[in-house]
Amino acid sequence: MSKKRYLVTAALPYANGPLHIGHLAGAYLPADIFVRYLRLMGKDVVFVCGSDEHGAAITVKARKEGTTPREVVDKYHAILRDTFQKIGISFDIYHRTSEPLHHETSQDFFRKLFENKEFIEETTEQYYDETVGQFLADRYIVGACPVCANPDAYGDQCEKCGSSLSPTDLIEPKSMLSGSVPVKRPTKHWFLRLDQHEQWLRVWINTGVADHKQLHNASDWKNHVVGQCNSWLDQGLQPRAMTRDLDWGVDVPQEIPGSEGKKLYVWLDAPIGYISATKQWALDHGKAWEPYWKSDDTALIHFIGKDNIVFHCLIFPAILKAHGGFILPENVPANQFLNLEGRKLSTSKNWAVWVHEYCEEVAGQEDVLRYNMIKKMPEQSDSEFTWTGFQETNNNELVNNLANFVNRVLVLNQKYYDGVLPRIDENCLFKSGWNQETEGQYNEELRVLHNKLQEMGAAIERYELREALRILMEISSAGNALLQFNEPWKTVKDDPEMVKVVLNLAVQYVAALSVATRPFMPFSADRLRKMLNLGPLQDNGDLLDVLNELVEGNPIVPAHHALNQPEHLFSRIPDEVIDQQIAKLTQQDAAKMQTESTAAAVETAEINHTPLAPEIQFDDFAKLDLRTGAILTAEKMEKSKKLLKLSVDLGFETRTILSGIAEHFSPEEVVGQQVVIVANLAPRVMMGIDSQGMSLMADAPDGKLSFVSPQQGWMNGRGVK
Repeated sequence: MSKKRYLVTAALPYANGPLHIGHLAGAYLPADIFVRYLRLMGKDVVFVCGSDEHGAAITVKARKEGTTPREVVDKYHAILRDTFQKIGISFDIYHRTSEPLHHETSQDFFRKLFENKEFIEETTEQYYDETVGQFLADRYIVGACPVCANPDAYGDQCEKCGSSLSPTDLIEPKSMLSGSVPVKRPTKHWFLRLDQHEQWLRVWINTGVADHKQLHNASDWKNHVVGQCNSWLDQGLQPRAMTRDLDWGVDVPQEIPGSEGKKLYVWLDAPIGYISATKQWALDHGKAWEPYWKSDDTALIHFIGKDNIVFHCLIFPAILKAHGGFILPENVPANQFLNLEGRKLSTSKNWAVWVHEYCEEVAGQEDVLRYNMIKKMPEQSDSEFTWTGFQETNNNELVNNLANFVNRVLVLNQKYYDGVLPRIDENCLFKSGWNQETEGQYNEELRVLHNKLQEMGAAIERYELREALRILMEISSAGNALLQFNEPWKTVKDDPEMVKVVLNLAVQYVAALSVATRPFMPFSADRLRKMLNLGPLQDNGDLLDVLNELVEGNPIVPAHHALNQPEHLFSRIPDEVIDQQIAKLTQQDAAKMQTESTAAAVETAEINHTPLAPEIQFDDFAKLDLRTGAILTAEKMEKSKKLLKLSVDLGFETRTILSGIAEHFSPEEVVGQQVVIVANLAPRVMMGIDSQGMSLMADAPDGKLSFVSPQQGWMNGRGVK
């Protein structure tokens, strides 16, 4: 870790939905572990992220929810921000791309690229939805992928096979806005000349060299990252449109001719969000932002999922170089995908474990999820999470290994020394926790501990986080073995000096773990520090200080230090909790399938439509007096399964209406319901009661009824025309 400073980014999540465990394992947890480690080593690091609040995904969500893009991003930005905080992702700033500073930064980038003649203006045929009267951005179009035949590929990328696409590549495309088949119409856009950057990108990706400087070690990049980039490069880079015809997004600077109605392409605007977030962090802390983006002494590292590789390794670097003055990423350690219970995680199909719900339902177990995500982290290939595996990992590794070790050490120190760390004879020999057949010496054992911590750190620096976690737990296992080999509970009377050394050394192990667990399980690290009666970590060289003591064979915790009472670091997770989570997942899946089934039924409902009634003249319709009203009371009619007796307020009078809706609604459900009634219908005697009108109802394909209602809050008694 030779750089003076580090700028670490995690992929900006779309603010159109909450965070699931696949997102966590893919980008955010790896980045957090790496950043926390850098802080523990005393490095100057800034960790930035924020909500990606533009692009077609946001407007599609707004249409589905019947709301506005602004309301969508405000809602999900808050959910994402709070979820990251609850699960312990330690951003220095969590920004958002709807902020004015981001719009200003993105527009400045566009101007600079325009001035540098990095764009070509082209009028091309693009898909247009005639039903809604709008050009369709890439993500507004779905169809079959020409590479793998995935029927749900987007117009810019197939998320199943990873292929980069153009909307015109899709087989049988359709609009996500209306479901109709789009047509092609001409429109003008600005295209980044990626083809002119192909040669240097190829050299840089495969050798790390750009502008005659070695910018990164190519062998440190993951094979699948380099492979996907080369696949794109081998196909030949083509100019890529950097603007879109949209209503929501960052405006193309208005001084540029033809900018009216044009927005920046989300993959131009979104990664610039890393820069605008850094600017905001600098403003908030009285710092300069430029050194983190423009100095050769800075390492820029992007943590992403594999579906974003091309954008971060080819397109964004091309944008940075085209602008000039910015550094390129030193590494892009993209992870692959996490599957769930034998299936691909899917937001659209609700086959997911939502992190915010986990934090609410399994409160206090945030580190258990983090630990499991690291164990299952898809670093080189796809991996799988299961709830039974989650339980086994917690009970066998966190409880039986780590928590058991900590508890035994602190309990025995309380029992034999009243919780005060004893002074020891450092030359007293004992059985080493690393090898039962080796006699250990206190100072040498501390140096072995130092070496293990260094080994763990080296794995983190190589982005091998699963391996780093294995080494961490190896330290805990060695601590357990130290106790087991020496059995202080049996030898305390016969060899009290040896027992003092063993239990003192065991406390040093726990103290080392209280620092080393910080990147992986920060909440547990805090609890360990409290049990050891050590101050909170400062995240400013704490691990470096520990290593400096251990390499000299010096203890971390001095003799006569008073320890606090032990607490349970982790608890066993019972079968009932796991059963509940599996049942919830199954119910989510069933509910989604039912929703899709109902939607499909609605789509094809024309075959079940009630035939039209005979044609009438306008004068016939004009005879109807339709009025708005509200149901004041409702009760079931005795001896009738179908009728509810309704009292309806028409503003100027109250009517009694018998309505055949009892099989669809309970009386409690309809009280307060606003309705439209036929007010001049001749009264009809039903079951001895005059029914003075009829409420209008709409029928669904499945036979269910719903009220025809005026806009909420409408005055009663108003005419309906």
